[in-house]
Amino acid sequence: MGKHVIVGAGQIGSQLAELLAGKGHEVVVVTRSGSGPAVPRVSRVKADARDAARLTRVAAGADALYNCANPPYHRWPQDWPPIANALLAAAEASGAVLAIMGNLYGYGPVDRPMTEDLPLASAGTKGRVRARMWADALAAHKAGRLRATELRGSDFFGPGMTDQSIFGDRFLAPVLAGRTARIPADPDQPHSLTYLPDVARALATAATDERAWGRPWHVPTSPALTIRQMAERVAALGGAPSPRVAAVPHWMMRAAGLFSPLLRELEETRYQFVRPFVVDSSAFETTFGVPPTPMDEALKETIAWWRDAKAA
Repeated sequence: MGKHVIVGAGQIGSQLAELLAGKGHEVVVVTRSGSGPAVPRVSRVKADARDAARLTRVAAGADALYNCANPPYHRWPQDWPPIANALLAAAEASGAVLAIMGNLYGYGPVDRPMTEDLPLASAGTKGRVRARMWADALAAHKAGRLRATELRGSDFFGPGMTDQSIFGDRFLAPVLAGRTARIPADPDQPHSLTYLPDVARALATAATDERAWGRPWHVPTSPALTIRQMAERVAALGGAPSPRVAAVPHWMMRAAGLFSPLLRELEETRYQFVRPFVVDSSAFETTFGVPPTPMDEALKETIAWWRDAKAA
């Protein structure tokens, strides 16, 4: 069994920690508050991820170091560079494999299903930030300074998802109650969704299999559905009436962005929700023999988790 250090205890970091601990590994979760899952084999460390010296000490003797941090959306240009640099320094000093939880922003708008060989050509601020992070990690890997890989997923859903998810409470609650779900997207465009437990499994696999190192991978993701189709599946599996889905007008989102930094930042990635946004994860699935969780199974688990959380 090995030592695994996870920076971040959000919807991905916490699930990854529990998964690795369940396999018998020693797991260290690093957050600014010292939070994290309170389960056997998981220790929690209070530290600033921008502090390279501190992070290097925590990562000493680690087999893998995971970047599962998630700075505030509107602060990516300020917060990501020092965190990414500290992780690179800690991975290089400790010898741990650096497994980065990335996203699809770096590609920018594309006209076909996204594959890992697409150029990171985003013109958006957030896309450029993420592209720079991977370019720096890949350069260090190619120079022999460390071993790195990056996992990229689409919008997350599943047990443990946060309220920020477009498919979280603001979607599930009205659909399961038979009310109209209002979403900031075209409900009839195909949109890939990535299941959170699949993200944790993919990270754990990529960090410990040398075939994954030195390149990015897409997390196993089920075939894309439209948001309307997602609502129909949720309603059918949850025993709810036929769902109603309506798009929030663009002008309303822009007006709300005047008062909300989060909503204001969504303008840059609006293209993801008004045109097809489809992930091809066949490379990971074929290489590692890890398929995505079937959509109906994933939705049943999500509905059960959501109902339990509401009843608690």
